Amino acid sequence: MTNHILEFWNLQADKFGTSHSASWGDNYAIDLEIQTIGQHVKEGDRVLDVGCANGYSAIHHIDKNVSSITGVDFSEPMIREAQKTQTESGFQDKLVFEVGDVRELRFENNTFDVVYTTRTLINLPTWEEQKQGISECIRVCKVGGTIIFCEAFWEPLVLLNSLRAVKALPPLIEHDFNRYLKKVNLEKYFLSKGLEFEIEDFSSIYYLGSRFLRELVTIPEDYPGFSNPINSIFYNIEKDYSGGGFGIQQAYVIQKSES
Repeated sequence: MTNHILEFWNLQADKFGTSHSASWGDNYAIDLEIQTIGQHVKEGDRVLDVGCANGYSAIHHIDKNVSSITGVDFSEPMIREAQKTQTESGFQDKLVFEVGDVRELRFENNTFDVVYTTRTLINLPTWEEQKQGISECIRVCKVGGTIIFCEAFWEPLVLLNSLRAVKALPPLIEHDFNRYLKKVNLEKYFLSKGLEFEIEDFSSIYYLGSRFLRELVTIPEDYPGFSNPINSIFYNIEKDYSGGGFGIQQAYVIQKSES
């Protein structure tokens, strides 16, 4: 990891503690991520959350009566906050949080039933390192298990910015601690490894509302952070309808088979 990336997330942990804002201020998008991943988590599963941040998302899957959830993150302050979440949850026997690196996970092959990332690979500065992280997540998942890469992608960003340009809105940009995955590279990589995948576009309607229409029908400056009512409206629509390719947040789902 480059130092500025690690330093950013360390500061986020110190500033926001166990709040969802340590990971991202957009609570609606986070809820959509949790719901999407949660559809693949079932009773008795042993789950690995790679890039767990402060454990905010991991705790939401405990009610599936999983066997265990292990969270790893490269930020020690994030893990410190996650361990507070663990203590306060009442599920200390099922939750474990520890410092770890997606590029070199300490676990044995075929350990977990479900392995997922949430905006984790995008914190790796190069595609080569992102491929390392992808390979590690697949390695530690059991044969027959599920790997979910819930990440941010470049092509939807370009599509959304093209739409914003029609109305002369400024483009959305990557932060300097993010390197959005390119869908074309990811899909080519999966195919080269003989991996079948499904794409879950769970945020396109929400993004159209919160990153385009919102700026046409309200004054965004009147609503700090993500409090604009348009966000809530399109979050609720998103739960019933999606598609169109505008969702920067998408999930690639792999069922691991015998290689």
